[in-house]
Amino acid sequence: MYVWPCAVVLAQYLWFHRRSLPGKAVLEIGAGVSLPGIMAAKCGAEVILSDSSELPHCLEICRQSCEMNDLPQVRVIGLTWGHVSQDLLALPSQDIILASDVFFEPEDFEDILTTVYFLMQKNPKVQLWSTYQVRSADWSLEALLYKWDMKCVHIPLESFDADKEDIAESALPGRHTVEMLVISFAKDSL
Repeated sequence: MYVWPCAVVLAQYLWFHRRSLPGKAVLEIGAGVSLPGIMAAKCGAEVILSDSSELPHCLEICRQSCEMNDLPQVRVIGLTWGHVSQDLLALPSQDIILASDVFFEPEDFEDILTTVYFLMQKNPKVQLWSTYQVRSADWSLEALLYKWDMKCVHIPLESFDADKEDIAESALPGRHTVEMLVISFAKDSL
């Protein structure tokens, strides 16, 4: 398991917005080592970490991250993108969904957005805070966002001090091109 550059950038965004996090319901999808979710929990959010129910090792890594950071209140659940499960159905309404570098394999994009759409049905005001590493100019989320009635706002990294190769004493962001998005329902009435 590895902390990817996108996780550091998303954690920086959370830190920048830390005063708005206490009491917020936050779900991290594809959490892996869970740096963004751990940051949100440390800032007072009510966090649930999730990774694929088909990857028990990843779920155990999430649990270990909670233990190492003295966060016994953080729940860990298995959610497989695009699959309806008891854990997905039982999730309470969320305020923020975190997704660090989940937009990696284009064949997973629709499954991710299907799961996010389901969660947006529970709370139409929920936002998906996502970072991704630009790896190819051959794909775009725009068409899928339109299909699922979502919109995205690109957040400039310099607006939250994440435009450097070194963030919070971590050299992980390095020379990677990382983008920050806030995705929400496109409906104007919300």
